[in-house]
Amino acid sequence: MKKIKIAFVVGTRPEIIKMSPLIEYCLKKNLSYILIHTNQHYSEELDQYFFRDLNLPAAKYHLKTRSKSHSEQTGEMMIKLGKINDKELPSHLFIQGDTNSALAGALAAAKTGIQICHIESGLRSNDRQMPEEINRVIIDHIAEYLFCPTEVQAKILINESVHGKIVVTGNTIVDAVLGIEKIIREKSATETADEKYILMTMHRPSNVDNRKRLITQLQNISRVAQKFNLKVIFPIHPRTEKNLNSFGIKIPKNIEAIAPVGFIEMIGLEKNAKLIFTDSGGIQEEACILKIPCLILRENTERPECLEVGAAKLVGENFKKLEAFSESYLKKNDRYWENPFGDGRAAEKIINYILTDRDDE
Repeated sequence: MKKIKIAFVVGTRPEIIKMSPLIEYCLKKNLSYILIHTNQHYSEELDQYFFRDLNLPAAKYHLKTRSKSHSEQTGEMMIKLGKINDKELPSHLFIQGDTNSALAGALAAAKTGIQICHIESGLRSNDRQMPEEINRVIIDHIAEYLFCPTEVQAKILINESVHGKIVVTGNTIVDAVLGIEKIIREKSATETADEKYILMTMHRPSNVDNRKRLITQLQNISRVAQKFNLKVIFPIHPRTEKNLNSFGIKIPKNIEAIAPVGFIEMIGLEKNAKLIFTDSGGIQEEACILKIPCLILRENTERPECLEVGAAKLVGENFKKLEAFSESYLKKNDRYWENPFGDGRAAEKIINYILTDRDDE
């Protein structure tokens, strides 16, 4: 069998989290790998929190990419990644999800003989106005290995007639979340354990780049929290904070904006929340795993499993839906749904599949 040398490309905090179980398993199996950080999320302090919380070795390469247009950012990453590929000669390049970092990694490897392994393959929102949707589709159609969280994504890829190998493994976010639950319990699951609150995150352009919609979302959430006598904790994304300042918008008094937090702290906040309001795909999954009801501040989702098991509802910017679904969830004491994203062994299944597949000799 051809010798395996893996390159992991990450650029955002969700990618760091979801790649961490794979890196940990490579360390356990003593496999050769390199970690490349594009710095698409470029808060050095916050990145250090996530590497610390997940007990990850430092990245070998930092591309120091900054915010630009999608094409400029992706192009810059491709050039730098191409040079690293030429130097390191990895056999397999692992990318996760749907970011510009993932797209650049896939395109840089596509014509060099490097096997592209797409983690969290097959997700679709069917909304081509989302840059992430374009990235997902392109990556899935040039990857050699397509590792799907569930059978839902596998069926999507089969219907799209992709050429790569489709493998259902579960989602590595389950590995990551289950892996730190003991740490959270030991730390009493953060200081908010006895508080009654809604956890809110909001960062997508559809919500925060439009002044009117941003105001509407904040007002809706504030009104719902007031009705049910709950405070709102709002770890504020840099993009959202920037737009609040530029639009001159004041956050309602019952919404407590806090600085972004590390992974352990964030999971602790999620675990103790009464409800989660978010437009983040990753947090939808985490809420589902932790059995916390989630109201999605979007019109669509690429995580339909959360809807199907009853863990989440789509509300967009509709106040009546937000209010009604919040009331319904708060009346239910039993978090009855089953986690649809796997058993916490996704990383093991993914790496072992690569190690035992002989078609790339």
